[in-house]
Amino acid sequence: MTTTAKSLNVVLCWHMHQPYYREGLKGAYHLPWVYLHGIKDYSDMAAHLERYPAMRTVVNFAPVLLEQLDDYAQQLDVLLKHGKPTQDHMLNLLSGVERIPSDATSRLRIVRDCQRCNATRMIHPYPAFHRLLSMIGVADETSGDSAGLPWLMGYLSEQYFLDLLTWYHLVWLGHSLRQLPLVRRLMAQEKNYSAADRHELLHLMQHCIAGLIPRYRALAQRGQIELSMTPYGHPIVPLLNDFSNLRDAMPDAPVPDAPGYPGGAERSRWHLQHGVEVFERYFGMKPAGVWLSEGGVSEDALAQLDKMNFSWTASGEGVWRNSCDKSGCPPEQTQTKRALFSPAQVDGFKTRVFFRDDGLSDLIGFKYSDWHADDAVGDFVQHLENIATFFGKDANRHVVSVILDGENAWEYYPDNGHHFLNSLYAALSNHPTLKVGTFAEQVAHIPSKPMKRLAAGSWVYGSFSTWIGSDDKNRGWDYLVAAKQAYDSVVATGKLNADQLALATRQLAVCEGSDWFWWFGDYNPASSVSDFEQLYRTQLRELYRLLGVAPPALLDVPLSSGGGWAENAGTMRRNAG
Repeated sequence: MTTTAKSLNVVLCWHMHQPYYREGLKGAYHLPWVYLHGIKDYSDMAAHLERYPAMRTVVNFAPVLLEQLDDYAQQLDVLLKHGKPTQDHMLNLLSGVERIPSDATSRLRIVRDCQRCNATRMIHPYPAFHRLLSMIGVADETSGDSAGLPWLMGYLSEQYFLDLLTWYHLVWLGHSLRQLPLVRRLMAQEKNYSAADRHELLHLMQHCIAGLIPRYRALAQRGQIELSMTPYGHPIVPLLNDFSNLRDAMPDAPVPDAPGYPGGAERSRWHLQHGVEVFERYFGMKPAGVWLSEGGVSEDALAQLDKMNFSWTASGEGVWRNSCDKSGCPPEQTQTKRALFSPAQVDGFKTRVFFRDDGLSDLIGFKYSDWHADDAVGDFVQHLENIATFFGKDANRHVVSVILDGENAWEYYPDNGHHFLNSLYAALSNHPTLKVGTFAEQVAHIPSKPMKRLAAGSWVYGSFSTWIGSDDKNRGWDYLVAAKQAYDSVVATGKLNADQLALATRQLAVCEGSDWFWWFGDYNPASSVSDFEQLYRTQLRELYRLLGVAPPALLDVPLSSGGGWAENAGTMRRNAG
């Protein structure tokens, strides 16, 4: 570092998001990812911040995730106190309130469900768990298709499945929970888990999940973190507003048959307003900023944020580059990336726009998981120091934005990323020339760069190609448009009472979420595509049911099958190599 360099501002933003996994608004949970990420990633991420009080970050929550965390905490509490089954099949089996089934198909489903994790980090390091799967020839997440497996299921005892379920939940516990005496005892026990053992584990899980929102609220109240939100159902706001927003980055892409999403701008406003209501209910404050779902921005979306007086939003480097081109910026400005490290003030708008450094964000998301933690942190800090040196005495007038999922990367790190994050927070919270902070602080204290135009796009490739512009994704949009037209027609008749209208409107919001479209396409794993496209069609059918309208027959036919390989199981997209 040169002696002339001043402190460079650095913002780490962790985006916490899971889609709505329930069948309708009150039905069964189809997938367990909310509570599993709760006991693993959301718990560990809070623990790291609690361990380093000088560390500052932004933590972004999707409102539908907050609601589901709250629901799981309540359902587990009732299960443990009164023995009432939850709406989650895995938890009911673990508790014993639902007996281990005797038929081969149901038993095989348990085996395959208990393989849903990264085998290298979450199965192989635990000999007892690995042994349970190896004894039936299933040692990792890609196996389990043997023709003999259904036949074998009938020879396994109920205790086999109870031990398998217990181990699956033990390995999903975050590093911070694994240090507790109860967890150490259960792991050392290895087998023959009793009902009492499993109920102790469930009590721990319930206590963890119930404490998550209060822990993050306490971190925000003491000023250590800034809490922000996405729109309620995690929709792609620019696409709800206008399908033509895809044209900035995808001028020649095929589009849905429908010309646009009917009443889309009004729906975007609803997601923003309802998102704030949910956020305030859980955190007791209005967020200063909004991470629009998937960093999906456009000028019409920015206008909506302006009307609600949000101070900031953010997107990816690809959007910044496209915006520079659309604004007619000199080529050298894009080549040096100098303007990337300042919030942009787009002509005619108040809300500031931050752009993440794709390279630095993807190093954490995809590369450092295979490095020694000290080497990874040393490399990351060196990159930041190089940027500080580049700006020299003006470094304190710039900010490096590192934004990524707060849950999906850690499954690929040793010990759930504990060593990396521990070392990273220690390095950043005590660094003499790197100043960690929040986006709200940067808006208040560092100058913005004027930008003539904001290109529409997302943090994935700078485009909306992950959600629209291919056959399967476009078909998904046409299904949604038809459902929205049915909603509009029924609402216009006035036959729904206030409660019925509220339920139908929330169900519509669930259908408008981005995750359904994320998974459509042949490049995604077939099992994940099947999970999400089935649930998407189920959600649409539920909307029609709430409207009193017969669902179209096409909702009985799969709209995407997948079959490809995707890095990190497809949960994240890499932007930089």
